Amino acid sequence: MKTRIAVFVSGGGTNLQALIHAQAENKIPDGEIALVLSSRADAYALKRAEAASIPTAVVSRKEAKSAEDFEAKILAALESHGIEMIVLAGFMSILSENFTARFPARILNVHPSLIPSFCGAGFYGLRVHEAALSYGVKVTGATVHFVNEIPDGGQILLQKAVEIREGDTPEILQKRVMEEAEWILLPKATAMVAKRIRDEKTEK
Repeated sequence: MKTRIAVFVSGGGTNLQALIHAQAENKIPDGEIALVLSSRADAYALKRAEAASIPTAVVSRKEAKSAEDFEAKILAALESHGIEMIVLAGFMSILSENFTARFPARILNVHPSLIPSFCGAGFYGLRVHEAALSYGVKVTGATVHFVNEIPDGGQILLQKAVEIREGDTPEILQKRVMEEAEWILLPKATAMVAKRIRDEKTEK
């Protein structure tokens, strides 16, 4: 049985699309995307999932009574789809220690810098690239890491460097980091972890 993967989204879903392409090309042979869960009902990522015939769920942070209620609803959706592994692909909510502890070394996130640079609380989206450019670094990149209770604090799985060029804006840099690093690393790391989980099941 393939490892059942949930991809968590909040926006456009470009990283989700990279995973959908990788799955279609059999680059995640030991896993299958069994659910796309969004924290927003209007996330374009949901349309990408529907186009690929992947089940979707929406758990709104705003409509939840509390952080605990929000996570309880997410867990209920995961359980109903038999999810064994989670990939955060532009998910804009921080998950609690209580939640991440349920999935040790089974939640992946991609961050658009070479951790430990430009990471942690408050560093997301264009802010990361703005910080890299204002600091004047010559190389940035992306990192795929396991998720724990510390934002961007989990064990690093893969990293890829991306050169910063003369005249880069945060938007131009964001696009290059996605194309040259994020969309390559995330499917690769997903395949690695899906294989490990499948192997662990087979050994039991």
